[in-house]
Amino acid sequence: MVLTETDPIPLSALQHWAYCPRQCGLIHLEQAFEDNVHTARGQAVHHLVDEPGYEMKAGVKVERALPLWSDRLNLIGKADLVEFHPNGTVFPVEFKHGRKRQKVHDDIQLAAQAMCLEEMLGRPVPKGAIYHASSRRRREVTVTVELRRLVEVTCSAIRSMLAGGRLPPPANDDRCRECSLKDICQPEAIAATGRWSALGDQLFDIQD
Repeated sequence: MVLTETDPIPLSALQHWAYCPRQCGLIHLEQAFEDNVHTARGQAVHHLVDEPGYEMKAGVKVERALPLWSDRLNLIGKADLVEFHPNGTVFPVEFKHGRKRQKVHDDIQLAAQAMCLEEMLGRPVPKGAIYHASSRRRREVTVTVELRRLVEVTCSAIRSMLAGGRLPPPANDDRCRECSLKDICQPEAIAATGRWSALGDQLFDIQD
């Protein structure tokens, strides 16, 4: 189903937009998607936490595939894993393939999960973590004021794209090498078209 500006935004869309707005548009506006080795690895990692359920570990309740939403931000999705500690701490954990590294698009997605949990539970969620499957290590993320602002700005940008119904321009940079939608997006061809169009405008101005 193609999203409209009034539909709830999937939490994953924030990660897509923060990585590349055009990728977000292709997936959530045009419903285009292709797998590559990176998406396959990501799906394999998420199979570990795709089955809803919970378990107790040293007094900590661990919920898997927990549904999330925010009426204020009009977001919907699920958390890979949420820990509920005996002292009341709520700690979301997002699973990612690859080795431990800091990526703002991952942090924005995690912060959005924390904000959903705060609205749902009525308690602060100041921290969470990204679990990097290849290195089997967690990277703790503080849900800062800046991250919260980025979540809200990203939601607004996605809504504007959906309302306008237009794809953002391609990035045509290093991000494209790892993107499964590169063949659909055709960033080099579109960039080349833009360059020829600009050159044509310049020649037309000279002739005038």
